[in-house]
Amino acid sequence: MKVFVPRDAAARSVRADEVAERIAAVAAGADVDVVRNGSRGMLWLEPLVEVETAEGRVGYGPVAPEDIDGLVAAGMLTGGARSEGAYLGLVDELPWMKRQQRLTFARVGVVDPRSADDFAQYEGNQGLKQALTMSPADVVEEVVNSGLRGRGGAGFPTGIKWRTVLGAESDLKFVCCNADEGDSGTFADRMLIEGDPFALIEGMTIAAYAVGATEGYVYLRSEYPDAIETLNAAIVTARERGWLGPNILGSELSFDLHVRVGAGAYICGEETSMLESLEGKRGMVRAKPPIPALEGLFGRPTVVNNVLSLATVPTILANGAAAYAAYGMGRSLGTNVFQLGGNVARGGIVETAFGITLGELVQELGGGAASGRPVRAVQVGGPLGAYLPVEQFDLPMDYESFAAAGAMVGHGGIVVFDETVDMAAMARFAFEFCAEESCGKCTPCRVGAVRGVETIDRITAGVDRDKNLVLLDDLCDLMTDGSLCAMGGLTPLPVRSAVRHFGEDFQA
Repeated sequence: MKVFVPRDAAARSVRADEVAERIAAVAAGADVDVVRNGSRGMLWLEPLVEVETAEGRVGYGPVAPEDIDGLVAAGMLTGGARSEGAYLGLVDELPWMKRQQRLTFARVGVVDPRSADDFAQYEGNQGLKQALTMSPADVVEEVVNSGLRGRGGAGFPTGIKWRTVLGAESDLKFVCCNADEGDSGTFADRMLIEGDPFALIEGMTIAAYAVGATEGYVYLRSEYPDAIETLNAAIVTARERGWLGPNILGSELSFDLHVRVGAGAYICGEETSMLESLEGKRGMVRAKPPIPALEGLFGRPTVVNNVLSLATVPTILANGAAAYAAYGMGRSLGTNVFQLGGNVARGGIVETAFGITLGELVQELGGGAASGRPVRAVQVGGPLGAYLPVEQFDLPMDYESFAAAGAMVGHGGIVVFDETVDMAAMARFAFEFCAEESCGKCTPCRVGAVRGVETIDRITAGVDRDKNLVLLDDLCDLMTDGSLCAMGGLTPLPVRSAVRHFGEDFQA
């Protein structure tokens, strides 16, 4: 019998390790195998214990260590204890799970993330095996035809980027994964790495085959020690299994992978700044052109993709581009992993096809504000994303709909605020954040953010309010048009949306 207790960092923060230890102690002598899986993403239920039964996995949560003795006595280890408050029933039948279409996260929460056997049992490496039967150019076109777009925030078509690297002439090419997940309200990269690290390895290996790369790097934030340890362990196992190194799966493909840990600079989430950091330099944005696909790491053609982008590639190759593109809407095809955080009753991750509305995510799946007060605003896409009022909750979650509304999907993070939020303070924070995290290379970002804080302070103090609102708008234009990268270029997005939708908060 298997009992699953997540090793995910979110679950561990609420005593999942103690829960696992107590189950092992109480079940000592019985035929019970305690498996440390990834999180299913229902973070309000962590620690979530799952018991394998003939009908499926039965869930219990949230479970505290002191609850274990009573639950076991009531029959938890056989899927019983129905009268106990922690009993949830079949996990796959829970409304949160049934609303989802899990492709990228198909194995997360299901398998032991450190088990290569589990990975192989649940269709691991099927995408890589299929890719190796195709020409590199055909693999690239399959990714193009799937409609997969970058999940790091920009939404650039992944296959087009790969096609550029494939066509570049060079004796050395790289694949770099940007796992510097610094946006507020985002945690899907971490959960994927901690819950299914072999999926990322497989995706990067497919990318290497497709473009002709031999070396890969994962740039992983230092604030994720569990993810760092899990990924490094998976890389060692992959080498032992012949999934990395020379002649992968008996083919002519040779590719190896390394983890590099960032020092916590938000700007290193920008691809060229990340490459500078990987080269041992200070993380500062490069001017474009040249683009990294032509002159990237150490001046060589480089694929730079986000964790979710690369981890989605295996399912595209395994099942075909058409199967993936059947999900979604318009030019936003496939699924995305949305993350619910902030003042929300049910926070966690939801993988669903593009097109679900913002209101469905926040009100139906998220359960509204945790405080019980009405939701007033949500910020989508990290600290550089727009603030949206409840009047726009019918907005479909897709790139084009959000762009038309003056917003962005970004990395899929959704931060919820209730009616007590001061939106002038949130606009001020956007400028403060930019001033703190700017690399300082360009004047519009470096100086503009500081001037923005000062201007908002004058507005809220009632000093020449109308004139300073005009000045604020001009400053936003300057930062948008003149900044080298999205750090300064997108900071006006939350500021302008706060002024547009919540103008009353800017009164003295």
